[in-house]
Amino acid sequence: MATGTAVDVVMPQMGVSVSEGTIIRWAKQVGETVEADETLLEISTDKVDTEVPSPASGTVSEILVQEGETVEVGTVLARIGGAPAAPVPYDEPAAPAPEAEAPAAPAVAPPPEPARPQPEAAAPSGNGRSFVSPVVARIAAEHGIDPTTVPGTGGGGRVTKKDIQAFLAAGAPAAPAPSQAPAPEPEPEVAPALAAAPAPAQARPEPQAPALGETLEPMSAMRRGIAEHMRRSLDTAAHVTSAIEVDMSKVVAIREKLKKEYQSAYGVNPTYLSFIARAATETLRDYPWVNGEIRGDRIVTKNFVNLGFAVELADGKGLIVPVVKNAETLNLLGMAKAIADIAKRAREKQLTPDDVVGGSFTITNPGGYGTFHGTPVISQPQSGILGTYAIVKRPWVITDENGADAIAIRSMMNLTLTYDHRLVDGALAGRFLRDLRERLQGWGESDY
Repeated sequence: MATGTAVDVVMPQMGVSVSEGTIIRWAKQVGETVEADETLLEISTDKVDTEVPSPASGTVSEILVQEGETVEVGTVLARIGGAPAAPVPYDEPAAPAPEAEAPAAPAVAPPPEPARPQPEAAAPSGNGRSFVSPVVARIAAEHGIDPTTVPGTGGGGRVTKKDIQAFLAAGAPAAPAPSQAPAPEPEPEVAPALAAAPAPAQARPEPQAPALGETLEPMSAMRRGIAEHMRRSLDTAAHVTSAIEVDMSKVVAIREKLKKEYQSAYGVNPTYLSFIARAATETLRDYPWVNGEIRGDRIVTKNFVNLGFAVELADGKGLIVPVVKNAETLNLLGMAKAIADIAKRAREKQLTPDDVVGGSFTITNPGGYGTFHGTPVISQPQSGILGTYAIVKRPWVITDENGADAIAIRSMMNLTLTYDHRLVDGALAGRFLRDLRERLQGWGESDY
């Protein structure tokens, strides 16, 4: 319901390990009305991108954190209802402007003369933009930029991530300003040496500036998280991939039989992935090391199977691995429902960080695009990831009821298992794939 009292919209706690988030988009602007539970903004963390619903109905009176800014959990992002109070926090910081007169005191007393550069460096804070987000501070430090020299478009003139990236892309002389500050302090003969220093500092952003035909695009928090996790996995695990061919003809026939029933009665499509996930879960119970992990110098095995499924997000610019917990308790119908649910919530940005943690084994399904082989990267700290690929009709040698060999057209699929060779040996991985193949090729009525 609408309220006359201002309601704060804060950066939510998106999981125990998430300490900050980045504003991707404001769905509502100042002056626009919003209903309770209607999407107000989108945020990105290193784990998920998600929509944040409005905590109340009313008019958006303030937006305190702009798109592209990264702030800590609990930070007030906006206010709904009440009288706008944006000018207050930004008028007050202007008061320190008289501090610019501070150099007068050291001017009377010659001994403190070396301290003069400090007030000069601090003087820009009088414009109300002394606060910058951690991501802006990091970018500024990497490029030797004084953030107060960057024109800010955020609330009260704050410098946003977009501002500093635009500043770099424009090739603005970021480094000379700080280098000129200490120039008056040394003797004149030292100044030429310092004057030469800005050249390499100015050159640093140039390799990152777009050349003709190129476009700069900042990494999202999710993409940075993916990059870090993939690199860490390759640095941690000894990746080895084994592959096997599977005759999926029985699964194809049973799926066709169940498809109409499942869709009409339960509103769910029994995909090939649900069959493979069900068979993989049963096989993992016989191979606890493939479902386990290395923790320090110990091997951890589990009496449950938490299956992660790699899901592509819009435009291929994101990948997330939501987890179906306790998959061993699900039959084929339950597995199909669970996979459909997490895939839908992932694409609609309705997942929470708790939905993407705790996996013990992962399945990735690039076969939906026609690929027939791959070498996936293990999701740490797991020990294995199963790749499923396109089902293709091919001639295949079979043995008939009389024991004679014959060539038949069969629906074939390749499966790959990428495993951590520190824990899983090639022979163990081979037996796992063999047993998984037998379950899929021998699928019967009792496996529903």
